[in-house]
Amino acid sequence: MSHLLCALLSLLSFAALLESAQWKLQDNVLVIESQWDAEAPASSVELTCASSEEEVYWEKDSEWKQEGKTLTAAVKEFPDAGNYSCLSQQSHQVLSSHLLLIAKINSQGQMLRWILKSFKGSSETFLKCEAKNYSGIFTCSWMTENKSPNVKFTIRSLKGPQGDVSCSSPVAVTEGALTTYTAQCHQESFCPFAEEQQPLDIFLEAIDVVEYENYSASFFIRDIIKPDPPQCQYVAANGTVTWTYPKTWSTPNSYFPLTFKVKVKRPRKHRYQVYDTEEQSLQLPAPGPAEVWLQARDCCYLSSWSQWSSPCR
Repeated sequence: MSHLLCALLSLLSFAALLESAQWKLQDNVLVIESQWDAEAPASSVELTCASSEEEVYWEKDSEWKQEGKTLTAAVKEFPDAGNYSCLSQQSHQVLSSHLLLIAKINSQGQMLRWILKSFKGSSETFLKCEAKNYSGIFTCSWMTENKSPNVKFTIRSLKGPQGDVSCSSPVAVTEGALTTYTAQCHQESFCPFAEEQQPLDIFLEAIDVVEYENYSASFFIRDIIKPDPPQCQYVAANGTVTWTYPKTWSTPNSYFPLTFKVKVKRPRKHRYQVYDTEEQSLQLPAPGPAEVWLQARDCCYLSSWSQWSSPCR
């Protein structure tokens, strides 16, 4: 992965977790990261009643807590999590509420329960991130067999010296027993013409909003650049293959050159012939009918190879 991120985003997991012991999952939903041991301190969470009324009181899960516009809650274990509601002393109507969730982590900031499904072909790949170019935009995906409707996934925002990496809410697609989640991510301040030596440090959170549980994992993502396949043509009469750069690839092509593989299969032949080139055309040794495919990779950096293209027209 070169050019994609100019900021230094390789952070120690523990340090990152300490910097964000509390974070907002969505409006009025706050996640508090907690170590479950006797020496770890409770987190102090200040909640403010979002109402113009002055005479109010607080309840936690229908249990009276205190009066006043502001409530300071000490949160460490699951009994401390739940719904904190501000009510009117006159009408006893709920004026505002906050849902507190607990992220259960160990002293290294690692999750204590695994619910993700590894990708096919790898027993250790649980999160994939790919970028079609050096624009600072990339897509991350993961899978799970957990069908619970109460689990909500999110990718944590990442902060570096020159900007944030933010990700959209995941979109889930279920096929059979597996559900695949995808999220679009973007670095706010990126430098497409600079080298990037460090991996991305991404935190994936799975939160059960009913049980008030959170399971988190830190992933160091490398080599996320994966171009789209080239668009190609094959003229059987003279054995010429020509192609163009993917429309999604970074420009100018002179600064972002690609290298290519050309795969050729002749009728009634069982073996493929593969040619390597940095040009945008190839003269096959012999003309005639053939199936031809192409794939591309960054010429200056060992990125991932693209998928094979459709058969050249």
